[in-house]
Amino acid sequence: MALDIKKFISRFVEEAKDHLGHLGKGVEELEQGTDPELVNSLFRSAHTLKGSSRMLKLEPITQVAHSLEDLLSALRDGRLTCSAEVSALLYQAVDTLTDQVESLEAKSEVAELTATQVAFCKQLTALAENPELLNSTASKSAQAESEASIVEPSEAKVDSPPSDQSKPALKSADTVRIKLSKLEELIKLMGELVSNHAGMRELAATARQLEKTAESKPNSHLEMQQFSRNIRETVLAQEDLMQELHDKTLQMRMLPLGIVLDSASRLVRDMARSLDKQVECRIQGSEIELDRQMIDQLADPMIHLLRNALDHGIEQPAEREKKGKPSRGLIQITARQDAGWVVLEITDDGAGLSLDAIRDKALKKGLVTSTDLDEMSDQEVTDLIFEPGFSTSSLITEVSGRGVGMDVVKRSIVDELQGVISLKTQLDKGTCFTLRLPLSLAKMRVLTISAAGHELGFTAQYIAELLSVPEASLIKVADRNAVIIRNEFVPVVKLADLINLPATNQPVQKPLGAAKKELLLLVIRVHTEKLALVIDELLDERDLVIKQLPEHLQSNTLISGMVTSGHNRLVSLLHVPYLLAKARKVRGTGKSEGKAAVEQERKRILVVDDSLNTREIERDVLEAWGYQVTLAEHGQDGLDKARAEVFDAVLTDVEMPIMDGFTLTARLREEENYQDKPIIIITSRAKESDRRRGIEVGADAYIVKGSFDQNSLVDTLKILLD
Repeated sequence: MALDIKKFISRFVEEAKDHLGHLGKGVEELEQGTDPELVNSLFRSAHTLKGSSRMLKLEPITQVAHSLEDLLSALRDGRLTCSAEVSALLYQAVDTLTDQVESLEAKSEVAELTATQVAFCKQLTALAENPELLNSTASKSAQAESEASIVEPSEAKVDSPPSDQSKPALKSADTVRIKLSKLEELIKLMGELVSNHAGMRELAATARQLEKTAESKPNSHLEMQQFSRNIRETVLAQEDLMQELHDKTLQMRMLPLGIVLDSASRLVRDMARSLDKQVECRIQGSEIELDRQMIDQLADPMIHLLRNALDHGIEQPAEREKKGKPSRGLIQITARQDAGWVVLEITDDGAGLSLDAIRDKALKKGLVTSTDLDEMSDQEVTDLIFEPGFSTSSLITEVSGRGVGMDVVKRSIVDELQGVISLKTQLDKGTCFTLRLPLSLAKMRVLTISAAGHELGFTAQYIAELLSVPEASLIKVADRNAVIIRNEFVPVVKLADLINLPATNQPVQKPLGAAKKELLLLVIRVHTEKLALVIDELLDERDLVIKQLPEHLQSNTLISGMVTSGHNRLVSLLHVPYLLAKARKVRGTGKSEGKAAVEQERKRILVVDDSLNTREIERDVLEAWGYQVTLAEHGQDGLDKARAEVFDAVLTDVEMPIMDGFTLTARLREEENYQDKPIIIITSRAKESDRRRGIEVGADAYIVKGSFDQNSLVDTLKILLD
């Protein structure tokens, strides 16, 4: 009876993917330095692929695997050393095998090798036998690649119109492996749950019996008490079982990020090749696990970020050499876990983002006015790239420049994945995009609160703290309320007013101006930006299953999902990034109060503070009086900006990273341009020794945040500037 080879194809594909993943990572490691054991391991993977494919009569795969094995054998025996040219050939071989395996998985067969692929295999074998052929082999390979794309399973021409199949993709498997032990745990839990449910049925029968005999038995209340205890214990036990069952089920859906990241190296190589750029892609932390549902949605944003790094970031080899950089660019993808978040960083060592180019494009697109740009910090200008239709590329290509991409990334990360995205860039040094994602969208820690009689929810990763403060502790700055929390100004707003909650018949929170001794504040946070929401009370805190909004409601940016809270009540989850954005838009500008007094002079003030909220509030106060304000994130940033341009006065905090305010003040006094310029320290340090030190290092005024008065600040600044 003939052997049915097709039955073994799926098993071969599964094992081949594991070996190819190992080969891809191994080649990356070889570029950092040759390790004999690593080479042996890669040789074994290629050998296994050759043998397995030969048994299944998959001759095209066997030929490529055999030529790869020859090249690895030469490396293992020391006849050949790993170099950039050898790495490129190894990558091409692995990519060709990957295409073949994917074709086999989709069509249950693999196409015969093209003439170019046959030539490539012969080149690898010839190089293994005679390493002196390296230069000519590499050049021939490069020539063949430009003519016929040897890593593609077909011989499509370069100028062929793009199809859906040719679009870049980070692929994840349709099936996943589950350990037998996990399945056994799940089956065991199901058995316990069934048994427990049988007990619930018995209790229901007992309840009916008690109902019938309650009137005839004088001591029936004792039986009722016992019954109440029994049912309470049974319900609690069932809740524990269901909780554990749900947790185990979710764990089965948690998969390593490598499922989507491992193909990123090849994607980068393919896109770099189309741009005539040399790029290395390094991946760390691919073992970090994330919910499969999120992994699937992460692929598109990752492709956009990689495209951005390759097209806008990494320069052409000749340009990089002129800048003193290696001709080969570097893209690093790093994953790590931070409490309940997974943090992904996509970093390149390219040209960085030009703030001037962003400003010019933003003006041409009408995204902002010139006045707005003058008042925006460097980070705010950088964040304009996330606006819809924004692109600094002057040329529309197959990779980017269509004004589509970064806004899609932000919408996917923030709205769909409930995450946070930020970026840091430095001209000619590179750019780093940071994505913070919850481990799962299926179940999260949720706080339910009451505001104006409405029950609402917040996912815990956005909550900084919950605190009660005296109403008298609120301060008025820039026409809005704020509270000082550990050396930081945090804006305060009533949640009901912020989202226009309708009044209900239930008791509601009194307005801020009413006689009330204590306010309950829920402090929400995204990155370093915070907002204190006035709420009525905290109702509950627990892990809850998140329900996605129906399709017709998914455009609602205020609501991120729903949870069920007791008695099957649906509770809306508020989307914190939207709340922060809305608070920024509705805050009072207050620029009419004193603007005329100093409008004609437009004195320039530098504000230095590591707290985003404090910087923004101080800027609003000063701009309300007509001052032109520049912001700095810490002492060193402030010193750099003070040296780059001359300011009329400097306001600085004390406790900051990299360089504190005392050191900054002392350093500024050493600068010729700042020997006589006013420097004001604004801090929460109230000790007399701190005041003396501030004066000793050269500060003209020392203002304590706890007793902060915006009029006092403005008056002090006026006196010092006169």
